[in-house]
Formats: sequence, structure tokens, C-alpha cells
Amino acid sequence: MLETARQWLAQDPDEATRAELADLITRAEAGDQAAASDLRDRFDSRLAFGTAGLRGALGAGSNRMNRVLVGQAAAGFAAYLRERAGDETPSVVVGYDGRRNSDVFARDSAEIFAGAGLRAILLPRLLPTPVLAFAVRHLGASAGVMVTASHNPPDDNGYKVYLGGADDGAQIVSPADAEIAAHIDRVAALADLGAIPRSDGFEIADESVVEAYVRATALVAPAPAGAAGLTWVYTAMHGVGHETLGRVLETAGYPAPIVVEAQIHPDGRFPTVAFPNPEEPGAMDLAFETARAARAELIVANDPDADRVAVAIPDAAADGGWRRLTGNEVGLLLGWRAARTASSGTLACSLVSSPGLQTIAEHYGLDFSATLTGFKWISRAPGLVFGFEEALGYLVNPGTVRDKDGISAAIAILGLVSEAREEGRTLGDLLDESAATFGHFASGQVSIRVDDVSVIGKIMAALREAPPASVGSVAVERVEDLLLATEGSPSGDILRMWLDDGSRVIVRPSGTEPKLKAYLDVRGESAEDAAGRLNAVDAGVRAILAGAQA
Repeated sequence: MLETARQWLAQDPDEATRAELADLITRAEAGDQAAASDLRDRFDSRLAFGTAGLRGALGAGSNRMNRVLVGQAAAGFAAYLRERAGDETPSVVVGYDGRRNSDVFARDSAEIFAGAGLRAILLPRLLPTPVLAFAVRHLGASAGVMVTASHNPPDDNGYKVYLGGADDGAQIVSPADAEIAAHIDRVAALADLGAIPRSDGFEIADESVVEAYVRATALVAPAPAGAAGLTWVYTAMHGVGHETLGRVLETAGYPAPIVVEAQIHPDGRFPTVAFPNPEEPGAMDLAFETARAARAELIVANDPDADRVAVAIPDAAADGGWRRLTGNEVGLLLGWRAARTASSGTLACSLVSSPGLQTIAEHYGLDFSATLTGFKWISRAPGLVFGFEEALGYLVNPGTVRDKDGISAAIAILGLVSEAREEGRTLGDLLDESAATFGHFASGQVSIRVDDVSVIGKIMAALREAPPASVGSVAVERVEDLLLATEGSPSGDILRMWLDDGSRVIVRPSGTEPKLKAYLDVRGESAEDAAGRLNAVDAGVRAILAGAQA
């Protein structure tokens, strides 16, 4: 382990991680068991490159995000693109957000891509992930890389990969991930980052790329007359969404929001939140406080790279007078919006998202597709007109961006709110109308966060070995193991349980965090009935997972 660490140290160009690693090596050599354990954690494994690219904690070592790992990934990806392109010269566009080292990792990647003979284009400054996804298609690039860890904890960073051409600017799926990973492993085996060719001959994209994204996104929902006088609050969650969203708002004709000042500028430390994710408890507290003071009608929150959006509305019954809508509630509203104007096409969502979208699709005579989690799958649904996943991800403009986009979704929500205002109604009224039309769907989630990811595998194995016969007092009608899915069906490490009363429970490991997640969906005769069913399913699932964990 010490020899592996020394080899890594010899090729590390970063002063901070070199100092960090050198100290650990010195202490381990002197017999410090804590340092030796830390080294094992850093070098016993390697951050795996998969369909989500790379994502992990910053630090020295093969199991951390750092300049060595990113350099190896860039060189491996360049080799993959050259192999894929044949005699043509591949092009790749690189973007980055405001997390620590995002700009450094992006520039390293651009230099390595250029050094490999690719046409490398670096976006002009830190920008939202949807702008990078847009740029891949807009520039006709062979591929794109976004340096971001999205809504992960503050000490994380990541490397998200898109493909152009036949993939149309979508995130990678199998087998591309394994092919790219094989190239990266060959580069890593040489253990010589300094030998990888680099060049400063990459291009800096001009503002026309951002301007094109702004124009296209403003067309999602140009402001109707009801937008006049709208008082609303916005938070960027210490991320990069505010500037781009502001330009789209101005172009589309919406009033500027009241911003959460403490969270509006990019800050990779994320000083006001433990987790920069609008779903997490406490993350939107400052937005609620700002909205109460302003007597606002609406809150909109982006996550740090602005590919997700959260919405909150006044609710006298809620603690503090404000309620954040669930991802499913927003998804069904936006799906309804899309369905009303579509003459044909597909509404799609991940299989863990609300089954209410299928009801909407059937109501309007549209196709429906349930996919594996992630927009790499949702965006590939044939004839897609709208897609969403319950984790606050929405794709309202598939003709422009083939990934979730929290900025275009925010504009669509503002359009819905403004149209309702013209009729003297609110977003809450639209939720009520949707429930009356399509049914009272309610969703919930139970999450178990672990320090040791092997615990998740043990729980899944226990559930497979002895599937529950009931959830609370409701019998389980059938259990589907998606590891055993037939060809043409979504497959993965997922268990789906159907209950006798029509409720549904899906259990799966998180794809981006050390969590096991259970997704709960019920449909009731009324809002009160649905809430009661959901509470009962929630209690039953918690008891089942506690037993499996024990």
C-alpha cells in the first residue's frame, strides 16, 4: 500500500493533495495505524467510472476525486473518442460549476483532450450543467464533459460525460461506460500522469453558446400577462444557476425574483447548508424565511449545478406556512402541461416516479414509458415530449436539451403560475384540479444513509431471500426482482412490490450516494385517504428495512 501511495505521489501535480498524501505516508511509515487505515481507504479501490461518470470525495488517492484521477479519466476518454471516431477528428466541449477544483479539473481535461489531438472547447466560465448539455448538441460536438457533483455533499466533486452523434447529447449508457473505463484503466496502469500529452491549443467558447441557450429556454414559456406583479423568491443554493436564470427571465419577460442573498453566489464551501440539495431537511429554511418576510407567492430553488429545481408554495397547514412540493407533484403538473399541447409523443418517467404520469398519458392518448432511474434513460424514450424523475429532475424541452434542466423547468413552472394568476388561481389550485381529474396520488420515500456501502448489499440480499408477505396490514400481491427482468424491460438492482390495495413499494440502492432508498406510491379516494394509506405504507416499510438491516 505504501508503494502504491508513493507511485501516486510521484505523479501528482497538485500541491495540496501532494502535501496531504506525503503526510499520510510519513505517518504510516512511522507506525501510525490511523494513517495506515486512511491510506487503505484511499488506495484499496478506485472510483469506478460508470454511467454516472465519476463522483466522490475530494482528496489524494485512487478512491478520491483529484487531478491524477481526472487526468487519467480525460486521457482514457480521449482514447475512446478517437477509437469511436475512426478517421475523423473528435470534438469535446467541457463545462464546470462552482465546486472546489471544478475549474482546475475542467482545464486539465481541456489540455489533455487538445494534447490527444481532439478539438477541445472549454465553456467561458462556470455555468449550469444544462448549458453544457445544450452546448454538446448546439456545437455538434462528439462529446461533452461536465465537472460537477450536482447536489452531493460539499466535499465531493464529479465528472459527468455526454455523447453526441447518434446519442444526441445524452449521458452515456452501457456499454459505453465499460469501454471508456477500460481505456482509463490502461492509462492508470502506466502510473505516469506527466507522460500524458497536453496542449494549450484548446478553444474558449464565446458567449454565443450561452446566448443561444438563453433564447431557446426563454421560448419554453414566454411570460403571459399574469406574470405582471408576481412576487417570488429564488435561491441558487450556493450554486451557478442565478446568472443564467436571470438572463432567461429577462428574455422571457418575467419579473426578477427576490433572492436569498446568503445563497445566491457560487460558493463551493456551501456554508449555509449541510447538504446542498433542496430535498434535504433544512436546505430551504432560508428561502422560507425570505418568502415569509416578502409575503411571496412562490419559491423556486435550483441545486448547485441547476439541473434540478424545487418549488414551494404557501400552506397555512405547514410548519412555518410554506410547503415544498414533492418531485412527483411538480412532475405531474409539468406532465399535465405538456400533455395538454401534445398531439402525439411520449411522457416518460423513471420507474420509481409517480404512476400518475401514466394516467395523464392515457387520458390524453399519449404513449408512456417507465425507465430505469436517470435521465440517460429517460431522455432516450422514443418520441419524448416530457420526462421527469421524482428527485426534482425535469425535462420540459427535449428538442433543446437531452438531460434534466432546472432552469427550463423553472420557466415552465413560472408559466403555469402566471397563467393561473390570470384566472385568479394559484399553483395549489392547479394541484387540486389535477387530483380531481387524474386521481389522488401520494408519494413518499424512506432513505437509509450508511457509512459502509456493503450494508446496502446485505439489506437487498435479505429482502430477496425472504420477501415480505405484507407491508403493515396490507398483503404483498407480487414482488418483481428487476435483476431477473426479461429482455426489453428495465433491469437493475431493484425490487418492486405491488400491494393488494394497489400501492407500490420500490427498493433500490442510490446511484450517486451511499443510501438505500424505498419509494412509496399510493392512490386514494381523496387527499385524506391517500395520506392515510401513505402513512401506513411508510411505517410498514421502515419496519421491514429495520428487520433486514438487523
